[in-house]
Amino acid sequence: MDVSRFCGASHVVVVVGKGGVGKTTVTAALARTAADAGLDVLVVALDDSGGLPALFGREEPFGYDEVLLDPGDPGRERSAEVPGRVPGRVRGRVLTPDAALVEYLADHGLGRVSRRLVQTGALEVVSTAIPGVREMLVLARLKQIERSGVAGLVVLDAPATGHAVTFLTSSGGLADAARGGPLRSQAEQVVEMLSDPARCQVLLVTAPEETPVNEVVETAYRLEDEVGVRLGPVVVNGCYPVLEGLSEDPSAAARSAGLPEPSGADRTRLAEAASFRSHRQLLQRHQVARLAAELPLPQIELPYVFSAALGADDLAPLSAALSAGIEALP
Repeated sequence: MDVSRFCGASHVVVVVGKGGVGKTTVTAALARTAADAGLDVLVVALDDSGGLPALFGREEPFGYDEVLLDPGDPGRERSAEVPGRVPGRVRGRVLTPDAALVEYLADHGLGRVSRRLVQTGALEVVSTAIPGVREMLVLARLKQIERSGVAGLVVLDAPATGHAVTFLTSSGGLADAARGGPLRSQAEQVVEMLSDPARCQVLLVTAPEETPVNEVVETAYRLEDEVGVRLGPVVVNGCYPVLEGLSEDPSAAARSAGLPEPSGADRTRLAEAASFRSHRQLLQRHQVARLAAELPLPQIELPYVFSAALGADDLAPLSAALSAGIEALP
């Protein structure tokens, strides 16, 4: 599949995955891939920017105010299909329920009330008075961003899977519960966005391990049943590159490579390392096959990055691997 066509298939991509599987890293890699394909990308995080700044080479976190993560090619701005968009640009911002509520009140002529709520500290009480309203307000703000056309692609780094389903189903619950008024209208508009494949899709992220695979399978079916959102391919992150010859005797391998004979201690360490890697590869192959059997979605594998802290230098190879995986899709 063409990368630009894949990245432009939906206006919003919600990246969902269990904590620890690299969901934020995949969010950044998708943003980088889409930007390289010529899109103007807006990355949206919830509550805080997390590891996104480091992945784009920034030291300072960002917040509600939009920041430029990558300028793209400003010289191409006039040739963009939509005025104001810059091909290859990546921006970032954070959405929070409190800020979304303040904007919602201001948009409905209650700006003075919203300021008073902030000053008195009563904002938290108001935003939690109705179950699901916090999540719905954030999604409503995301819907406004999507409808405004300020970006060719909006990539949302969603909550971890346990909270992501609640986050995405909140608007449907409010739309059913509210009898009328602006809250019901907002909720219905959010549901409309989530259920329209041209506007929104979910990209699931997992790791080739038993618990993350179990969780991503359950999440996928719940999202389809309870939200009705379109599911993209599953990104299997952190896959160890397969090494051949792990069963070979260390001494024989050293001789064939023209290297000195390893000591007894080194032979033991090498054998233990080979055994660990072989076991890891076998486990990985089994879990990837099980995922394919239990969840009929295409898979894209991203390599394990052997780095203590991921940064901008690690994003390029991950983006390249994601692009290759997209191109291999049917």
